[in-house]
Amino acid sequence: MDPNADRQPPSSGSSLPESASNALMSIHPRYNSFHQHNGMPHLPENSYSQNSNSGPGSANNNNNNTVQPATTSVINLSNSSDVVIGPMTQYQGSVTIYQYMDATVEASRIASGRNNQNRKLPSPEQSTVLRQERYFLYGALILLTIIAFSTALYFIIQQTQKSNLSSQPEILFGNSYASGTIPNLGNGHLVIDRQNWGAQPEVHGRYPLSPPIPYVLITHIGVQSAPCLDMYRCSIKMRTIQDAAVAEIGLPDISNNFYLGGDGFVYVGRGWDIANAYANRTLAICFMGDYIRYEPNEKQYSALQHLLAHGVAEDYLAKDYKLVAHNQTKNTKSPGPYIYDRISKMPRWVPCGLEGYSKCGEEIGLPLVWDQDFPKKKKAT
Repeated sequence: MDPNADRQPPSSGSSLPESASNALMSIHPRYNSFHQHNGMPHLPENSYSQNSNSGPGSANNNNNNTVQPATTSVINLSNSSDVVIGPMTQYQGSVTIYQYMDATVEASRIASGRNNQNRKLPSPEQSTVLRQERYFLYGALILLTIIAFSTALYFIIQQTQKSNLSSQPEILFGNSYASGTIPNLGNGHLVIDRQNWGAQPEVHGRYPLSPPIPYVLITHIGVQSAPCLDMYRCSIKMRTIQDAAVAEIGLPDISNNFYLGGDGFVYVGRGWDIANAYANRTLAICFMGDYIRYEPNEKQYSALQHLLAHGVAEDYLAKDYKLVAHNQTKNTKSPGPYIYDRISKMPRWVPCGLEGYSKCGEEIGLPLVWDQDFPKKKKAT
């Protein structure tokens, strides 16, 4: 007797819902890849499956032992235990269960790019490299910004300095200064005239000084006078020197034509037009301080060079003027060893008055001792 004779074929074969089929079709590359690499295992004999193509006339009924579920029936039970209503499937042999996630959810994840399997997160080594590259880029940007800012600032300063230089008035020098101006010899060497340092207006020298002047005499103040380093203190020192020359020594005015302050400024004494207290036809320039004890600074030497160059350019000094120290014209320690050592190396210095040489100014009729304005000591009788 056919064991399948009492079994009725299923009314219809089972199939996937249309929505699930569409979703699977949208992600079929991954679905097909899964089957290619894993493959559906061959179902063993006596296993249960539902085939939509199986039926009473199907060839599959003759080629396998697939068990078809029974059709729905009405059963009356009473006083029974261990009752199972509905089909109960029993598997013989090994069983492999495949789980498929909701195709609609999977499709939406793929469409939105939120599929974790498609994400490629950087490794820790890659993160370190990316961080270092980012820091290098930030550093390069900061460096370029600093360079650009510095360059712009440099050009702005240069343009400002050029504008200031072009707007400076013409340099004035002498006794006919324009009101409210301070002449400048260049390199920051201002010329402070008598009115600016506070000279006594009613005093002046006895003899006019006619250009071109053939001799330049270098002196210092001495008497343990400390150098002054700013215009305020140098102006006080100038007034003190003038007061001492007029009131104590009996001179008609301050001794020298010009004074060089430790601030690098040139202070006008008797100027270009009045002879100094030492000898006519000479220009006396005094370093303000005692340079037996102290050493002059470079600002004073620079001011001396600018003043001499200005005198030659304006024809106050002879083109071939001679430069001498005070101790070459008189028995004195002025201008001190520091200054004497320096000016004796200047190109216009001459060794007159030294042993074996003629007296300074002898060729133009200057006195043997240059102290024309100083009171002469009377010889004791």
